[in-house]
Amino acid sequence: MMTREGVSRRWHVVDASRHSLGRLAVKVAEVLMGKHRPTFTPNQDTGDFVVVTNASKLVLTGSKPDKKQYQTYSLYPGGQRTIPVRRWTEEKPEHVIRLAVRRMLPKSKLGKQMIKKLKIVAGAEHPHSAQKPQALAV
Repeated sequence: MMTREGVSRRWHVVDASRHSLGRLAVKVAEVLMGKHRPTFTPNQDTGDFVVVTNASKLVLTGSKPDKKQYQTYSLYPGGQRTIPVRRWTEEKPEHVIRLAVRRMLPKSKLGKQMIKKLKIVAGAEHPHSAQKPQALAV
């Protein structure tokens, strides 16, 4: 599929059940940025689409399921919340992967444009089979 920038975008699918969170996020971020292509340019979005399946079977190594926490702050007094990663992987496994990948992308308008190409599904089936995604080696 050609875009107006002239970049041919491909679709990739990754099974999250076989990989740890960090290693999966690194590879997905590289593909979203386009670093796997010889035509990579840091100031342009040359990346591909990525579909992550089986997000509910995500692997966290070591003591991370018990000790790792995410913090949010609403800027109001008493508005700081800490959420254990174990609870998030049970309730919203897509959010854990999206947050890990988003923090590896550029912190600019370009990064916001790149994260829109990430599709995450909790189960094994995804609605993007019409795009004929190829398996991505992680």
